This record gives sequence, structure tokens and C-alpha cells, in this order.
Amino acid sequence: MNKTVNINIGGLFFHIDEDAYQKLSRYFDAIKRSLSNSSGKDEIMKDIEMRVAELFTERQKSDKHVINNIDVDEVVKVMGQPEDYRIDDDSETSKTEQFYVPRKSKKLYRDKDRGLIGGVATGLSHYLGIDSVWIKILFILFTFVGGSGIIAYFIFWIATPKAITTSEKLEMTGEPVTISNIEKKVREEFDTISNKIKNTDYDKLGNQIKFNTENVGNKLGDAFIAVFGAFAKVLGALIVVFSSLSLLGVCIGSIVLMFSSSLPQNTIINHFSTPIGLETPLWIQGILFLLSFGIPLFFLLILGLKLLVTNLKSIGNIAKYSLLALWIIAIGILISLGINELTQISSEAKDLKKETIKIAQTDTLFVKFKNNDFYSKENYRRSDFQLTQDENGKEIIYSNNVSFKILNTDELLPYIQVEKLAVGKSSVEAKKRAKEIMYSYKIIGNQLILDNYLLSKVENKFRNQRVELFLYLPKGTLFKADETVQNFDESDDNYFNLHFSSDKYIYKVGDSNVKCLNCPVDENEFDDTIDTEEINVIEETDSIKTISVKVNGKEVIQTTTGTGEPGSLIINKDGIIVKTK
Repeated sequence: MNKTVNINIGGLFFHIDEDAYQKLSRYFDAIKRSLSNSSGKDEIMKDIEMRVAELFTERQKSDKHVINNIDVDEVVKVMGQPEDYRIDDDSETSKTEQFYVPRKSKKLYRDKDRGLIGGVATGLSHYLGIDSVWIKILFILFTFVGGSGIIAYFIFWIATPKAITTSEKLEMTGEPVTISNIEKKVREEFDTISNKIKNTDYDKLGNQIKFNTENVGNKLGDAFIAVFGAFAKVLGALIVVFSSLSLLGVCIGSIVLMFSSSLPQNTIINHFSTPIGLETPLWIQGILFLLSFGIPLFFLLILGLKLLVTNLKSIGNIAKYSLLALWIIAIGILISLGINELTQISSEAKDLKKETIKIAQTDTLFVKFKNNDFYSKENYRRSDFQLTQDENGKEIIYSNNVSFKILNTDELLPYIQVEKLAVGKSSVEAKKRAKEIMYSYKIIGNQLILDNYLLSKVENKFRNQRVELFLYLPKGTLFKADETVQNFDESDDNYFNLHFSSDKYIYKVGDSNVKCLNCPVDENEFDDTIDTEEINVIEETDSIKTISVKVNGKEVIQTTTGTGEPGSLIINKDGIIVKTK
């Protein structure tokens, strides 16, 4: 049984048996003796030990692997015997090594010794076998393609290790890492350094350092100026494009406003909202819009051009101060008109009308909205307005700003409450404007037919005119809502939830909310649906059973006699009672 020894080679720990340890020690001693007269002996031994440690690591099969004589022999075979070579002077040629030296493939390292920045390009040149100049040119070219060259350079810099030891430098160039190559490499580096020190002119070196420092400072300054100049050019181009397009849009919009008449003589107001409002004539708004927004955009355009064009001529102080004065005046007028416009909508008033709907408690109320084909063939709600003409060719304001709500009441009969609202600079003006809103509805039997639009005179101008409809229903009232109601309904869903899946549903006013009698059970989001009402009729031999049911005030009687299967009465989706078996 052989003893094992723990050793440290090149900063790594290994388990080695005693015989192998003795052989490895004799090997290192022989190398030291052969290097006794060599410069850089310690550096050479350090590199040799690191290479040996690397070879032992490659041969380890597990953490418990013990190095034996076979492992030591294999390492010696790769590294070579000290007596098989000799390097005396630079003029002498090394003897041909008689042992087997496997040719290792190159490894990618950063060559900081020959590199200018991080040694990435020179390291890649060693690995690829091409001149580093071409690598640097490629990085520069890709830098101008979306900055990918800089990104790639920094990725290589972070991911690639730097060649520090002699073994790593030999692996970088693809040379075998043997004792002879390590010694040769170290001696070359020492000779290079000693020659530089021996031939150094310190005065010249000082001047050179001073010159290089100044040169680097100048280059850094020039580089910073160049980068900043390029950035300024790009920023200037962006500013010119943005300000030019914006200024063009402001000019077009201002021209349209200036050559259009004020409300209500021109229908252009139907298509966009003006910056100030409807009280100020459009041609004044156009001028103010051009001065308030156009002048700042013009100065922004000049700034962009100055960044792009060197030595651009100034427009002159007179023009600058004149435009600035015009802009200040326009902003002042704009603020004044804005305040005036706000006063036009400072007060709100409404005109109220209430009418009872006389129907029997057992009747079903039908509610629907209707449109006027003369103004619009659609039955949808829009909160905006438009200028149009009535049947007599007179200009008039038309709007679909109508809302509808269902509420509960303690009164015996249902009623409709119509509220017409408008705004103005005083409550008296708003009340007058609200009264002049034209809105109609009809009550025909058990039908409530509501207009889906309102009209107003053009003299009233548009001041948020709208109509709010409130249908108050007592408990127990049955009603149906036409599909047009869903476009205008604004009821609280917790009280009345209008089901959009059909307009055939029958609703009944309950204690706390409105129930749907024949809606699908799966549409019970607001707890407003009930199971289908069903009445069973039990039939027996020689007996008579009579069921009496009232629908809309009419009595429906079903009588069954004799024998047969049980039957039932149910309310279908159309609200009609039918018999099922």
C-alpha cells in the first residue's frame, strides 16, 4: 500500500502517491538545475508548474483521483526532459526534441501586450491567423451600423480572459507549452526589457512622455468635440424635421380658420373643435393660433438649422424682438379670450316637464326611441352636435345628446320627467337657452315613444344642450324595452339592468330592483332574473280543475277535465301564457 501526499502545484491541490511524488520532485529539481544560469528562472518555474497543474487537472477523473507514476510519466512526455534541450544564446539553435509533443489548438485570449485598448483585436488575430488591422477595421465598420461594433467589442472584452502567464501566451499563439518554449518565451521577454532599459535615453523618454500625454489630451479633446458635434448634427436634424412639419400643420390649420366664417354660417365647425370656443370668430382664432404656436416653432426651426449649418446668418435682432412682441400680445389675447369663453359656460340651468302615464296596473308598458329620417336615419346616441337645416330650410342645431334612466316611485301611476339642460354665463341665460331646446315624445295607449334627438336655434349656439329622461315606475309595473333603448340607457345596473340579448324580455318593478321575468338564468349578474314561472295542473279521473290567469287585464281561463297526464301553464319569452304537457 502506497502513501498519498497532498501537494500544491500552481495554486491547485492534488492527491499524489509517494512514489509519484518523488519522481515529480526529481523532475522539478532537474529543471531548476538546467535553468541555474538562465535569466528569469523564477518566472520560468512558475509557468512550468502552472502548465503541469493544468495537465494533471485534465487527467483527473474525479475529486478523489490520486496521481500515480503513469500520470507523471505522461506529463513529462508532454513537457519534455530537461536534458533533451539547451538554450544558450540567441545565436544558437535549439536541438530537435526527441520526445513526443502534441500540437495543441489555439485558445482565445486577449493580447494586452500588443493591444491598444483591451487586446481584443490582437487576441482575435492570433486565434484566426490574420492581421489585427483587419479585425480593427471590421469593428470600426460595424460601429457605424447601429453601434454593433462597440457592443461586440465590449462583449469580447468581458467574455475573453487576458493572456497573463507564459503558458497562456503560448496557447494564444498555438505553440506547444513545453519547458523549452516556456524558457524561450521568458528569456525573450527579459531580453526585450533589459535592452530597452540599457538603451533608454531618459531625457528623451521624459520629453516623449510629456509629448504623448499632451497628444493624448488633445486627441481626447478632439474626440469629445467630434462626438458632441455629431450628436448636435443629429439633434439638429430631428429638431428641423419636427418643427417643419409642426409649423406646416399650424399654418394649414390657421389658414382654414381664417378663411372660414364664424358659427353658424359655416358647417366646418361640425368636424373639429376650435382652440378657444364658439364665441370668438374663427378668423380671429386662426390668427391667434398662428401667432401663439407658429412663432415658437419658427424659432425652434432656426435653432435646428444652426445646429446643422455652421455660420448660419441670423435673422436680425429687429425680426427677433418683433416676433417675440407679437407672440406675447397673442398669448395675452388668447388668455383673455379663454377666460371670456369660460364665463360663457359658468352657469347651468334646466327646464323640467313631468307627465303621468295612465295605464292599468295589469298592463305592460312598452318603451322605445325613434329617429327622424329627415335629420338622421340612425338610432344611435352621439354627444356632439351638427349644423343642419330643418324642413323649411332654416339652419338649426341638431344633437343626439339624450339620456334615459328608470327610477322607482311611490306614486300609484308611472310618469315621465323630461329635463332640458344648457349652460351660459348666467343662470338666466342658461335657463332661457334650456327652455328653447326642442324635444318631443308621445304616449299612445301603453306605449312611450321618445325622440332620440334634440333641436335648438342657431342663435343659442352650442352650450352643452342635452336632454335627460327619467321614467318613474311604481312597484309591480310590467314593461318591455325596445332594442333602441340600449343606446340611450344610463340607469344604475344595480337597480335596472337592461339585457341586450333580446328586446322580448318582460321586466317587473320589485322592492329593491327591477326583475326580468323571462331572461336566461345565466344572465343573472345583478341578481335580477327569476326562474320561469310555472303553474302545474293536477288532473284526476272524474274531476275538474280550473286555473284563472290575467294577462294585461284580460282573463285567461284554462279548464281540464277527465283523465290524462298532468299539464302546466308557463310564461314564454314573448310574455304569452301557454300550456305544456
